[in-house]
Amino acid sequence: MLSYRHSFHAGNHADVLKHAVQSLILQSLKVKDKAFVYIDTHAGAGCYDLHSKEMDKTGEYLEGIKRLWEGSVPAAMQAYLDTLRRLNETGELSQYPGSPLLAKELCRPQDRLLLSELHPADFGLLQELFTKDRRTKVHKIDGFAQLKGALPPIERRGMVLIDPPYELNHEYADAVKAVVDGIKRWATGTFAIWYPVVHSDDVDFLQRKLSNAGLPGTLQIELNVVQGNNRFGMTGSGMIVVNPPWKLEQQMNELLPWLVDKLGQSPEAHFKLRWLSPPQ
Repeated sequence: MLSYRHSFHAGNHADVLKHAVQSLILQSLKVKDKAFVYIDTHAGAGCYDLHSKEMDKTGEYLEGIKRLWEGSVPAAMQAYLDTLRRLNETGELSQYPGSPLLAKELCRPQDRLLLSELHPADFGLLQELFTKDRRTKVHKIDGFAQLKGALPPIERRGMVLIDPPYELNHEYADAVKAVVDGIKRWATGTFAIWYPVVHSDDVDFLQRKLSNAGLPGTLQIELNVVQGNNRFGMTGSGMIVVNPPWKLEQQMNELLPWLVDKLGQSPEAHFKLRWLSPPQ
């Protein structure tokens, strides 16, 4: 099934959380000069037009990145917002970078990017976006299959972003398996799973499986813009990060209350920040 198109959802509250965490992980990797690798298992189209016909139908970015576009932001958001402003040089918010384009802007010449996308239309757009970037390989392949073949990489350090559409129930188990198997092959890598908060049973499954998998330090970061209800679509989203940078917990502890204030859509908006496995 290849029906999911992120162009309907780009720049929403879930993207803001995902890309804020992604940018902090990448910034932490850049502290050392030695090269790292960025692997994106479900890369999407790479860049999204916020004035497209798809966005006209949903306008989800208006309740997401649009709320942060004007005014100052916390230091932990600066690299992320700076990237958006470079992409929108006129000052009008019209283009939104997906995770691969954000990584492209934040990675250095010595770093390497490995991107996977199966949707035919999105793959074509992604491939075109990275045509002249020699650091990047774009493949039309199942991201979980490519990840298995890509690990361990030649680089000791790096990040894997696992962000499936969760159209199929088994994708939650696929995400868990990818991390559990991946950390065995690449113990020094940072693995980040994004997940939607729609049905509490699915979130409970991720928490339980990853808590009991014997993984190294595993941090759960969750932002809920309304109260969960199991009935009316996505009420929030989260990131579960294995081998997170040592500063990430502190950074998110400072950032999450601000995001609740800025992106909350009801008085019940709240966040969650906890260790599923303690840091070692």
